Amino acid sequence: MQVATGTVVHGKVVLDGVSLPEGAVVTILAKGSAATIRLPPALQAELEEAIAEADREEGIAGEELLDKLRKYD
Repeated sequence: MQVATGTVVHGKVVLDGVSLPEGAVVTILAKGSAATIRLPPALQAELEEAIAEADREEGIAGEELLDKLRKYD
């Protein structure tokens, strides 16, 4: 798992400095989207703290993150 940023150009996402293999499945989180996602307050706080950690360049290994996310299945 890796995190990358990019820009939409002619309807396609162009990644900044990252190359993914052809056919890679990606998830995109768009800033400023008109769609509203509502989370319970505790989960909202957890998400905001995770974003703050990422901004501080702190974090955990991808596998550990996936293990933690599986509890929400």
